[in-house]
Amino acid sequence: MKKNSNFLRLGFATALVFTILSCKQTNKAETEVVKEEAILDSTDLALLELTLPDGFEIKVFARGVDGARSMAMGDNGTLFVGTRNENTVYAIQDTNGDYVADKVMVLDTMQVPNGIAARNGDLYVAQVGSLWKYPAIEDNLKGTPIKELVYDDYPTEFHHGWKYIAFGPDDKLYVPVGAPCNICNRTDEDERFATITRMDPDGSNREIYAKGVRNSVGFTWHPESGDMWFTDNGRDMLGDDIPPCELNHVTEAGQHFGYPFCHGGIIKDPEFGDEHPCSGFVPPALQLGAHVAPLAIKFYTGSMFPKEYQGKAFIAEHGSWNRSKKVGYRIMMVNVENGEASDSKPFIDGWLNEEAQEASGRPVDILWLKDGSMLISDDYGDAIYRVTYSDTALAAK
Repeated sequence: MKKNSNFLRLGFATALVFTILSCKQTNKAETEVVKEEAILDSTDLALLELTLPDGFEIKVFARGVDGARSMAMGDNGTLFVGTRNENTVYAIQDTNGDYVADKVMVLDTMQVPNGIAARNGDLYVAQVGSLWKYPAIEDNLKGTPIKELVYDDYPTEFHHGWKYIAFGPDDKLYVPVGAPCNICNRTDEDERFATITRMDPDGSNREIYAKGVRNSVGFTWHPESGDMWFTDNGRDMLGDDIPPCELNHVTEAGQHFGYPFCHGGIIKDPEFGDEHPCSGFVPPALQLGAHVAPLAIKFYTGSMFPKEYQGKAFIAEHGSWNRSKKVGYRIMMVNVENGEASDSKPFIDGWLNEEAQEASGRPVDILWLKDGSMLISDDYGDAIYRVTYSDTALAAK
């Protein structure tokens, strides 16, 4: 792993024993771990190019997880992973507790199962227009899983239709409905477009929680205030440098965050901007880079990382797809105090070779393990990574 003047290259290249898991799985299957002396593959080599702060290390937790995106942890330690284009829901286990997965199971196959959430032993999986519940999922990992339909009446437009879902501190399930376009106003057809909705776990008592949200694929709640914070992907086709993507802070239900009229709190949309001024909307808590495609956001509350990382917000930037020079492809860290966000800087960088303009990974979701380490899903590298911190003499140099 690369380090700059304040960073240290670790001796990662000498570690040649890795868990080898099967790649594409189209039928329900379970792959047992096979450990062997192996040459570093492209995923491992990509990790060597990453830059992390002193004392931090990143390794593969699970490989062969094609298109790994949203993650949720079961009560008994099973990691569930959704996908977008791969139509697969995975169940991943580390049965011997060595922090390397030794079972990667295809739990189910379904269309666009991007959204994953766990609650009281049950697993919730969101497709574009429907939501399923798998009761007592970790007791039913073998054979055909039992699932119950929660709803099937959400919009079915695929454009920004894949879901990121999570349960809030109010025990409500939050489900976004992205704008079905790059830029449009279709709330007259369905008021749920470009919003974040919420509901009871059984799908009842639905309501719109936040409006004017183009495409949020990541949100969380502040560990102290309980307020929601969410990322939003800015519109395309206004050039390389505008508009900024956004980090937003919800302080009360029903707030409007500008789309499609205003972007980044300051940029009037050329098509819809004359209808409502930017001053009428909630501005972003922080403007992020244009086209960086921010997805997951999670606050650190664990005990492994140093004290100065407590309460920091970590954001996965999936990376640009239509910019003349690529940006993003990294994990950012943001300082959040008293409801204000500031001091955004890279925490893990290097999945993008800027000179060659080639990417080796695209981080999607972030999840904290009980020991305080960080899991990162990568839908380009088809893997889950684990980031740890060790306050060693070597790291302190």
